[in-house]
Amino acid sequence: MTDKPSEGSSISDEDWEKFIQDAERDRDSAPKEPSARARMVTERLRQQEARGELPEGWRTGPAWQEMNGRAARRRRWWAIVGVPLAVAVAVVAIRPSLIPGDPFGTGDSSPQGVAASPLPAETAAPTAAPSAADPAVPTLARPFAGSPAERWADGEAGIVVPKATAVGSLSKAQVEQALQRTRKLLIDANLDPATLRGERPETALGVLDPLQPKLLDQLTTSLRKPDKDNDPLRMFSRFDPDEVRPAGDVVKTRGRMTFKAGEHASVVVHADYTFVYPLVPEGAAGDSAEVARTIIRRVIDVELSDPARYQVTPGKIAVVRYDQEIGNSACDVYDGYLHPHFDSSAPTGAPPTGPTTDPYDRSKDIDADPAEGCGVVSRT
Repeated sequence: MTDKPSEGSSISDEDWEKFIQDAERDRDSAPKEPSARARMVTERLRQQEARGELPEGWRTGPAWQEMNGRAARRRRWWAIVGVPLAVAVAVVAIRPSLIPGDPFGTGDSSPQGVAASPLPAETAAPTAAPSAADPAVPTLARPFAGSPAERWADGEAGIVVPKATAVGSLSKAQVEQALQRTRKLLIDANLDPATLRGERPETALGVLDPLQPKLLDQLTTSLRKPDKDNDPLRMFSRFDPDEVRPAGDVVKTRGRMTFKAGEHASVVVHADYTFVYPLVPEGAAGDSAEVARTIIRRVIDVELSDPARYQVTPGKIAVVRYDQEIGNSACDVYDGYLHPHFDSSAPTGAPPTGPTTDPYDRSKDIDADPAEGCGVVSRT
C-alpha cells in the first residue's frame, strides 16, 4: 500500500502535500472556512474516491502518523532550546554587559563586566584591613582580580607628595626637593622595570647622600653579592627574570607620604607604601597562565638637612629607617630575588613558622623588631 495517490491520478504530488498540510492545520486549530485550494483538492479527492482511484486507508495512512511525529519532535526540540533562550534573553535584559563588546552602549567595558572604581588617595592610616574582595582568580586579563589592590592606583600615580611648606631653617623649595627625592627613590627601587628584573637601581642610589656612613657601601655589596646579612630586598624589589616575568605592565600602589621637622636642622619625610606585583612563570604561554602576586609594604624615613649647618651633600637625602614586610616569597632564600609561590608548583625555601598576617592590612605599623621566622599570608 502506498501513501500517495495511485499512478494515473489527476492530483499532483504538490496538491496532495498541500492537502495533507491544510488538513493537519485544520485538525489542530479551531474550525474555520476551508481555503479555495483546500475545497478544490477535497472535491477532486471525493470524485476520485467515488471512481475507486484512491487506495484504501488513504484517510488514515502511515503518512499522517509520520507527519505528526515530525511535528511533535520539532515542538519538543523548541521547548528544550526555547526555555534556556528565554532565560538568556531575560538575563541579558537585566545585565546587558554580559554580551561581549557592549552592544547596548552601557559604558561598562571593564573585563568580566566588573567596574572597579579607584579608591581616593590615602591621607591617613586606615582603621582596619580592607574588606574581602570578590573570590575571582587572577588572570592575565585581570591580574588583580580577587585582591583589594584592584582598586588601588597604578604605579607612580599612587605615590603622591604632599604640598610642601617651609620647615625650620629649610625653605619650601628645600622641603619640596626632599619630597621629590623620596618619591624618586621609591619609584626606582620598587617600580622601575630594570630594577624589577634585577638590574642596578642607579637612580635610587643616586639620590642618596654619599656622605652617609656605610649605607651606600652596604647596598652596593648586597646588589653585587647578596646574602643573609646583605640583602638587597630590604630596599629594592627584584625578581629573577629566569624564573618569573610580570603579568602585564602595572604594579598596584597604595600609601602616603608626610613630613615634619627633624632634630638636625632638617626635614624628615615619612613614606609608607604597599606594592602589589602580579607575576607568571617564565616560559608560560597563553591566556591560561597561572598568575601569582607578591605584596611588599615598605616604610622609609629619609632626612634632608640644612647644608649651611651640617656637613651634608646639598640636595641629597639620608635614609634614617627602612623596614619592609613581604608577602608570598620563599622563606630563608638570600639570592637577592623575590620568589613568589605558584599553586601549580611545589613550594621553595624553608616552610613558614611565623604567624599569619594580612599583607593588605595597612592599619598597623610594621614591627621594627620582628620575631625570627617567616610568616604566612592570609591572602594574596
